[in-house]
Amino acid sequence: MNQQPDPLHHVTEERHVEIAMPDGCRLGARIWRPAGGAPVPAVLEYLPYRKGDGTLARDAVRAPYIAARGYAYVRVDLRGTGESEGLMVDEYTSQELADGCDVIAWLAAQDWCDGKVGMVGISWGGFNGLQVAALRPPALKAVVSIASTDDRYADDVHYMGGAMVIDQLSWASNMFALNTLPPDPDLVGERWREMWMQRLTGSGLWLKNWLEHQRRDAFWKHGSVCEDIGAIEVPIYAVSGWADGYCRAVFRLMETLKGPKKGLVGPWAHKYPHLGAPGPAIDWLSEELRWWDHWLKGRDTGIMEEPQLRLYMQDHAAPTSQYTHRDGRWVEEPCWPSPNVARQRFVPGADGGLRPQTAANQPQGGVRDIRSPLNVGIAGGKWCSYAKPGDQPVDQRRDDAGSLTFETAPLDAPLEIAGDAELELRFSVDRPVAQVAVRLVDVAPDGSATRVSYGLLNLTHRDSHETPEALVPGQVYTATVPFKHVAQTFREGHRLRLAISTSYFPVAWPAPQPATLSVQLDATRLVLPVRAPNAQPAPRDLGTPRGAAPMEAQVLAPAHADWQVTENLATGETCVTITDDEGAIRIADNGLTTGGQGQERYSFTAGDWHSVRGHVVWDLHMSRGDWRMSSRTETELTATESHFVIRAKLSAKEGDAVAHEQEWSIEIPRDLM
Repeated sequence: MNQQPDPLHHVTEERHVEIAMPDGCRLGARIWRPAGGAPVPAVLEYLPYRKGDGTLARDAVRAPYIAARGYAYVRVDLRGTGESEGLMVDEYTSQELADGCDVIAWLAAQDWCDGKVGMVGISWGGFNGLQVAALRPPALKAVVSIASTDDRYADDVHYMGGAMVIDQLSWASNMFALNTLPPDPDLVGERWREMWMQRLTGSGLWLKNWLEHQRRDAFWKHGSVCEDIGAIEVPIYAVSGWADGYCRAVFRLMETLKGPKKGLVGPWAHKYPHLGAPGPAIDWLSEELRWWDHWLKGRDTGIMEEPQLRLYMQDHAAPTSQYTHRDGRWVEEPCWPSPNVARQRFVPGADGGLRPQTAANQPQGGVRDIRSPLNVGIAGGKWCSYAKPGDQPVDQRRDDAGSLTFETAPLDAPLEIAGDAELELRFSVDRPVAQVAVRLVDVAPDGSATRVSYGLLNLTHRDSHETPEALVPGQVYTATVPFKHVAQTFREGHRLRLAISTSYFPVAWPAPQPATLSVQLDATRLVLPVRAPNAQPAPRDLGTPRGAAPMEAQVLAPAHADWQVTENLATGETCVTITDDEGAIRIADNGLTTGGQGQERYSFTAGDWHSVRGHVVWDLHMSRGDWRMSSRTETELTATESHFVIRAKLSAKEGDAVAHEQEWSIEIPRDLM
């Protein structure tokens, strides 16, 4: 029988607590905990995104709610971020993970903590939760890892299938800007300027770090817990969404983790599930508390008696660049791989058909060629969606026009898939470096085409991401191209379309030269993970979101996001412009005013493979009373046939005076990329 939760506690909040590391560096923390009473477990969220302003709106909803139910909720800024001393020079460094272990030991030793600690986080905090778990700090008893990965090369903003995703430039530019922000002078005192200058001069250019490692080498293996998954012994709850860039990791973790585990994948973008968009969002905080109550308080919440994996089976949706809601239903699987899912092969035909492989329906043979124009990918959205305009793929008919396509007849019954499709591809190319993008498309009776899933493969990585090999033009090869996992219903009367292209910009950076891909139809198969209908009864209702009162803030300028495609017929230039205007707010909690705006531009000229360009600018500002700072960061990425070219600028001001300026101009050899 499930045990009843504790009565609600009054919560105290400490805005700034300093935690001393063994080397003397002090990390800034914000702590919400029950007032008085017996010691309680601690839940740690360990991030670079600034506890005093950057994540405060999110924390205000989560932290007091969890603390009121008998936990200390602790937000710690990583070394070199927010109000923490030191320097952050990259993601998931050994120093970051060692600090994480030291923070856990400090928490366990406090008189208000009962010695048990859990880690929770989305994205960065989901990553380092898994990474710290692999180091086995004694007080860490359980982890909730949301929108994270076990493999930093296979599934992160950097590379997908050995192809460089454009989110690498986007995210590097975001962190370039974030690293220009100082600590809050009200919290750290006169030290703020010295800490700020250390960040401005020492954080470096992370895009350079990442482009210097274009294959899966030791750089990416560090922090990839799949390298020794057995090192993780504590229970893991892994969560993601279909629109998120990280959903594949949930399935790998369910398959490979040796200890207790649960998985949840909704329709969401890169969001906490109680903030989930596209909806439906869920009562995630109650679900998370069931997890903590079980593993940190030893209570019978029933959570481990339920099926291991819960998925949102999406229904058809008309294509659009931003969804607020996705129709569908929740399904459960007892484990992964699931006995409810079977692999079914489909055969592409020379006539453009796509048919289930049966004894009566064998390959027709033949060869089909495709050499895609640079504009294939304009309808692709972003690698990782944040539920903003332009993030989601729009109608695929334009991209399909520059692709090789194969299509089923109208379905005579609904078809459900759950898991990762793959394309078994037999091919030759006419260049030593080439890539392939594959898409699974839901074609409605009116002809509109919604992308359901996709995959990328740098064909020089066909056998290994660690040791890629150049292609020999004309030689025939085989490769398997994995798609992103998804759970999707294809309605009766709809068609399935397989689309194959040789470029997919601005989702992925193109190969050095245009390539012709020759697909050998006699040995090419689409493999779908077909789920048996009604395989499980309807699962427990996950409810609607709950949380504490939102953060109080005065909106000084509204936030705004936009996505536009412009085409100049005279010059042949196509440009995708993404605007992320964060607006400006004054936080009631501390009187701090913050705001900023980013703009990303991705462009090319038709037929000119070396005209491809990415350009990102961020303007940020902070102020309180007479004190104010601002920064502008600018990053441009172009490429020749042999090199990537980075040009970057940083300018930071205190008031109207320039505090620091710096420029970079760097060429990095392309490594079969």
